[in-house]
Amino acid sequence: MLGIFLVLVAIMGTFGGVDGLEAGGEKIALIRIDGMIVAGQSGFSMFGGAATGSDDVVDEIDKAVKDENAKGILLRVNSPGGSAAGSQEIYNAVQRARKAGKVVVGSMADVAASGGYYVAAPCDAIFADPATLTGSIGVIAVHQDLSGLFDKVGIGTEIIKSGDLKDMFQPAGPLSPEARDVVTALIDQVFSQFVDDVAEGRGMDRAAVVALADGRVYTGQQAKENGLVDELGGLHEALLEAGKLAGISGTPQLKEYGPPSIIQWLFGGTASVRQRQVAVTGGLLYDDFAERLARGAIGPASPPAERTDLGGM
Repeated sequence: MLGIFLVLVAIMGTFGGVDGLEAGGEKIALIRIDGMIVAGQSGFSMFGGAATGSDDVVDEIDKAVKDENAKGILLRVNSPGGSAAGSQEIYNAVQRARKAGKVVVGSMADVAASGGYYVAAPCDAIFADPATLTGSIGVIAVHQDLSGLFDKVGIGTEIIKSGDLKDMFQPAGPLSPEARDVVTALIDQVFSQFVDDVAEGRGMDRAAVVALADGRVYTGQQAKENGLVDELGGLHEALLEAGKLAGISGTPQLKEYGPPSIIQWLFGGTASVRQRQVAVTGGLLYDDFAERLARGAIGPASPPAERTDLGGM
């Protein structure tokens, strides 16, 4: 029994996060965004990996803002994007942190695309590795028409609805022209919000952002050349910059706010697999870079003169 207990303690220590900063000393708070971004709480899926919930990230940022020992925040992003609303909530939390006087530096890992780029845009500075995949500024909504499959297997659908567009995403047929117009208007509006926030966060001209925002991904090197990130470098370089901007001499201490432990996940308090699936298939998403890669939309060093689509619609 003791052995089992020690194993559980080890698991909790490995997967559980530190809730806040230790007392004493000037530190930089490390907050991670790993995997798909969902609106709500973080979770784990045996089918699709981790999902980072906006509620948890916002809570971690707010705690770091209130901690006097946290002189700055290092936002480590390794995410292909996800929920539009969840990304906006994290973006707003970063803005609030900066207005409260906290330095916030973004550090991009393998991927910081779509919503993953959105959340980093308002940082004081953004670091990316030369091979990081980032950008993918765009919005996507997916409708799957399964009517052909239904016909083959003999599945019939009868719909009773209160309005003409209540069933516009049902999979038993294609989008109607009216539904397509509605969805296009939604995409246009959220895309405009995305562009406006990137322009504000980066201090860029809106037209310059639009020219980069056809949904393609860029390497970290290309992103620096196009003004989407500030410097090339990894977590160490980003930490040094955060310490410098925060007025810390020497290499600052780093203290991590972690995700929920596996024990917390098993016994509640995190997003379910279904919640993750709804976020991916039933909502409006900042375009996942993988969707763009599948279509061959990998960005060249020189961006197009103007936007050519609405994030993959």
